[in-house]
Amino acid sequence: MKLQVAIDLLSTADALKLLNSVAEHVDVIELGTPLIKQQGLSVVTNVKAAYPDKLVFADMKTMDAGELEADLAFKAGADIMTVLASAGDSTIEGAVKAGKAHGKAVVADMIGVVDKAARLKELKALGVSWVELHAGLDEQAQAGYSIEKLLEVGRKADVPFSVAGGINTDRIEGVENAGATIAVAGAAIYGAKDPGAAAKALREKIKQLG
Repeated sequence: MKLQVAIDLLSTADALKLLNSVAEHVDVIELGTPLIKQQGLSVVTNVKAAYPDKLVFADMKTMDAGELEADLAFKAGADIMTVLASAGDSTIEGAVKAGKAHGKAVVADMIGVVDKAARLKELKALGVSWVELHAGLDEQAQAGYSIEKLLEVGRKADVPFSVAGGINTDRIEGVENAGATIAVAGAAIYGAKDPGAAAKALREKIKQLG
């Protein structure tokens, strides 16, 4: 299972500073939606230039103009971009078309999708590279949130999937056991007192599980 760091900091300088201590421990660098909205796609270009051997994930959360937005992300240097699973099929098809043209990956973010099982089948047919089972920050902040709901969907999924939603060293074993190909950690890394140590601990936990 690969480890993906999700960076929701709001400046390119802060993102690069964080990556200086965590990049060696992760496989995928995700530049979060707030970061891209604040800095523009130049942050994608700058991070890819600094870490050309890492997969750079632009969390675009595209809801319309799928081919156009995917093309913009890939031209900026992204290896992976996201389209919302709740977007219209034509939007997802457009993003997938751009992904194929560039030889890059398009991920469908399942945030906010109610009937996840039904949408997963449709997304597989639409040709996305994989899906991200995702509980956003607002959902995680609600009383009673449990990552188990995402993992239950994953265990029944017939498509490759990643999981994002409060992953830490205590929860990562469940993510591995559910069959995820990528575990996405955000605040557990960037919010830690020592982000490098936090990323290293997650990486070591994955190695132990493997």
